[in-house]
Amino acid sequence: MQQTGKDHFVRSILLAALFPLTLAACAAQGPWAPDAQVEAARYRAEGPPMITLFTMVNNRSNEGAHSALMVNGSERVIFNPAGTFHHPRLPQRADVHYGIDDAAVDFFVDYHARETYRVIRQDVVVTPEQAEIALQQIEDHGAVPRALCTTSIGRILRDVPGFQDMPRSPFPKATMRAFQEIPGVRTRTYYDDSPDDRSDLGTITDSPAARADIVVVEGVGGKP
Repeated sequence: MQQTGKDHFVRSILLAALFPLTLAACAAQGPWAPDAQVEAARYRAEGPPMITLFTMVNNRSNEGAHSALMVNGSERVIFNPAGTFHHPRLPQRADVHYGIDDAAVDFFVDYHARETYRVIRQDVVVTPEQAEIALQQIEDHGAVPRALCTTSIGRILRDVPGFQDMPRSPFPKATMRAFQEIPGVRTRTYYDDSPDDRSDLGTITDSPAARADIVVVEGVGGKP
């Protein structure tokens, strides 16, 4: 079919609009910690293998704002796609954070739980095989462009046996609701009245008193 001048013009406009998105998708992988740092930091939590979904919800609009995934298998890592979280003690490669001991998990929650945001944590015990598949998917995924955090998590989970029905949705609360339907899920909501500028945050510490201002409620707090 012969292309008209109008068709060519429209195609040019579409390509121009999509070009920045293509560049963003092909952007640099972000931080890439050396092998020695990653190896030294590797940590496996006691207890069964587990997959955890974190959902950050705006307390004012009640809309989902961000999603992250934590997996405990042969090691425990946090996949925080297109997120701002970082800490010098936790080596990072693209969107994967290593060395996630209990103090690091508490710090991660405290970083996101603010006066304007609550954090909903959903834990599901899985088999060692499921956990290793999830870990491999996370490490293979690469850096995620902005606004695709939840979509990337849905894509990863759908490749894990038992999680094939997870939606590939851009909406964090849609993924949260689907995760809630998994048998055996334990859900907790974390509230904190700390300022949005995170001026209260110091360093990761093993002292439980450092996170004493966080209120934890079993189940999905607020309006689900």
